[in-house]
Amino acid sequence: MIQARTVRTTIEFPENLYLSLSAFGLTQEVLARESRKLLALKFFREKLLSFGKAAELSGLSKWMFIDYLGENGVPVIDYDEQELEREIEVVGRVMGRMES
Repeated sequence: MIQARTVRTTIEFPENLYLSLSAFGLTQEVLARESRKLLALKFFREKLLSFGKAAELSGLSKWMFIDYLGENGVPVIDYDEQELEREIEVVGRVMGRMES
């Protein structure tokens, strides 16, 4: 199995800000984890990353990422009006076949 390579990025905080956050138990690890989740949320919402890639970036399972999106008011499925109408039409046809 080929292991994916990683790239490290850094977020710099002014020391006094980091000390304020760390007083609430926000360690460097917690800040890194929360930053990844927030970036994943933002990039998914802006359609820069697919659902799967955003979940991967977040470090959460796909099911947990769905919950995280919901907690933050971001829909998992974001159809425009035409896409939604097509989906409803397909479901109607499938349901009609099941009743026959």
